[in-house]
Amino acid sequence: MLIVAKKVRPRRLFLWMILAAAAVGVLGAGAGVAREARDAQTAAQVRADPAGIRSNEDRVAYLQKWGWITGEEPASVEEVLIPETFDASYDDYLALQKSQGFDLTAYAGKTVKRYTYAVSNYPGLRQDVWACLLVYKKTIIGGEVFCSQGDGFTQGLAYPQGTSTGQSKGA
Repeated sequence: MLIVAKKVRPRRLFLWMILAAAAVGVLGAGAGVAREARDAQTAAQVRADPAGIRSNEDRVAYLQKWGWITGEEPASVEEVLIPETFDASYDDYLALQKSQGFDLTAYAGKTVKRYTYAVSNYPGLRQDVWACLLVYKKTIIGGEVFCSQGDGFTQGLAYPQGTSTGQSKGA
């Protein structure tokens, strides 16, 4: 039998302990961040229930639950026919809706109402930002926030991460 004795230098032992602790910390923090992101998304979906939308106040409250400050009344209300079949030009829009848990294909051929509200708290922009909700029989079936200023943009209903909504804590 061969026995090998090796002297452990305290400085190296200390460095290995620091590296091991850092690795555990990084792995734990990464798991925590992923869990927080998932919990935040779930919380937003739970608090912003799309069913039972009966009035303008319900629609405004729904948008507020996503973090938006809007006008008290819609800027426009339109009836929109959801197409029977969707061509390739709808791919991005359908993907956006699906990413929020909405499936517009289930409403193909139906006439829905689109309520458009002016948004006053989009980060860095004060005008020409709008929130749209598609409503079918007291249920929100789709929605987005968009800007018609400059190059414009369209995004989901979730308020941009890492920014303040401009609402007070009591709102």
